[in-house]
Amino acid sequence: MGFFSRISEGLARSREKFTEQMNVLLDRGPDLDEEFWEGLEETLILADIGGAAASDIVEDLRDKATRKALPDAYAVLDMLNDRMAEAFCAGGEEVFGGEPACVLFVGINGAGKTTTVGKLAKEATDAGRTVLLGSADTFRAAAIEQLEEWARRADVEICTRERGSDPASVCYDTIERAEQKNADLVLIDTAGRLHTSADLMRELEKVVNVVRKRSKLPVYTVLVIDATTGQNGLAQAREFDRALKLDGVIVTKLDGTAKGGIALAVSHELELPVLKIGVGEGLGDLKDFDAHDFARAFVGDFDERS
Repeated sequence: MGFFSRISEGLARSREKFTEQMNVLLDRGPDLDEEFWEGLEETLILADIGGAAASDIVEDLRDKATRKALPDAYAVLDMLNDRMAEAFCAGGEEVFGGEPACVLFVGINGAGKTTTVGKLAKEATDAGRTVLLGSADTFRAAAIEQLEEWARRADVEICTRERGSDPASVCYDTIERAEQKNADLVLIDTAGRLHTSADLMRELEKVVNVVRKRSKLPVYTVLVIDATTGQNGLAQAREFDRALKLDGVIVTKLDGTAKGGIALAVSHELELPVLKIGVGEGLGDLKDFDAHDFARAFVGDFDERS
């Protein structure tokens, strides 16, 4: 299956929901009146792309429709893919682009952090990089064992301590070992944190600060979000970004939800690049993010909409 086809398949449920809502809007007729613009904004919000992104997209399309004297709603929708793609925050290529880096993965329990770290380790090792894993999730049952299994599958070294150890000390050990073996990519899995718990978030701030001070490699903090959480994912991202100054997000489980628009909501509102998207359970289902491919797979082709 081709690269775009896999992303398109992964976003099938989100696209179906969006298409249904768009067809309801188009059934009223193709006129570019006030009812159409209000309906389009509502449709985008219902697709979980967020109020801020929806408003900006509709305002821009409305302006272009006026300037170009577009004849009807279908002409506007022909521009929707590109306008959605433009709403994503660009950048982030330096995180997984091949340059030396130390990456901390944060997020709530169940978002898919450990699996994501494992898949990235395998991908980077296959590309010839020297990878080291750090298991700083020292509280969740079987978290260390889970990452150890991924390390075995990827044939990479992993730094661990016994369950209940101080996660900041695990990070320190990991960075020391990375320097000893000249690792050019360090991936550190942290414990899941409820974004609503001030104490847990302060502890995570400590972990991130230790890594930023100790590492000689550039340090990036990446939030892993489960797409099935929808708008709650945006609330999570706000709190993690406020506390940690995130460098990007990875959106997982897009294949299991109709709420894929949350990727755009988070990227647009918080000005964070989407680095990877998860569209399945397989090793090859963690894909590089491309805004135009995502928008095209999300909206669908004209024939599908009609």
